[in-house]
Amino acid sequence: MTRAMLLCAGLGTRLGAVGEALPKPLLPMCDLPLVRYGIALLVGHGIRDIVINLHYRPELFQAALGDGSKLGARIQYSHEPDILGTGGGLKQALPLLDPDGTDEPFISMNGKLVLDVDLAGLLKAHRAAGNLLGTMVVRRVPDAGDWGAIQVRDGRVRDVFGQGRHMFCGVHVTRPSVMRELPDGEACSIRQGYVPWMHSGRGEVGAFEYDGYFAEHSTPDRYLQGNLDLLDGAALRHPPGALVGVDATATVHESARVVGPVRIGAGARIEAGATVGPGAVVGHGAVVAKGAAVTRSVVWPTATARGGVDRAIVTAEGTLTDLA
Repeated sequence: MTRAMLLCAGLGTRLGAVGEALPKPLLPMCDLPLVRYGIALLVGHGIRDIVINLHYRPELFQAALGDGSKLGARIQYSHEPDILGTGGGLKQALPLLDPDGTDEPFISMNGKLVLDVDLAGLLKAHRAAGNLLGTMVVRRVPDAGDWGAIQVRDGRVRDVFGQGRHMFCGVHVTRPSVMRELPDGEACSIRQGYVPWMHSGRGEVGAFEYDGYFAEHSTPDRYLQGNLDLLDGAALRHPPGALVGVDATATVHESARVVGPVRIGAGARIEAGATVGPGAVVGHGAVVAKGAAVTRSVVWPTATARGGVDRAIVTAEGTLTDLA
């Protein structure tokens, strides 16, 4: 049985006030928590046993996801009083990822991502390659150095953080016995794991190339653009729910204008004379006030948008404007 771990324990420091309001993986993307996209991708590939590591505001994850049964998953949580990093978090969670000691390969995925990688193909490639330390999902990009360049040759990762034309997409498959060799405490599965192990000759790391939609949401600009991409039809074979359209329980005043593409969530209210769209997400229970205009923006659940709102994020605590 293949299991997976969604890494959700990090702090959203680059998101500023947005990251203080919610943990990154719970940011609303087209009115659905960001982590739901990773869960939907896993479940869509038949992977239902999922571990999620938590640090900041763990109660919010449990309220949003529960035991996963409503999402077709079986979710368990691994709490980290101190952040353990991408490798230390996996090592702590090994009793949940390998409860029977079978050392079956498992998938690790960053919880702040939206992508459409073929996980079945990833697992098949990893198993077919033989005794690899792991297989990393990589993507050829023009700015690889900004992401920590990956050098790929003959289907293998040859170097990381040096010269290369690929970036790591935050998804890899490995075995419990491999992650168990990481140092105790905080550790990175790449810096303290794959890189020194490769260079010491202990083993090889596979490279699984991916060229589909990819977005990570570590800054307000990237977060906003990710919402707009989804409204514009970014290709996802396993979306977590409706990403475009007006929910049947939303109220739109007869004098209001809705210009697609938009997502207007359950119980939202669009008041008289307001304009929503193009390129607008209005979360569940949110309000677009009388005469307001919301374009290329995200209005968080239960927040209220007033006046002219363009390229902005509107939360209950305030509005973040002038986004790129």
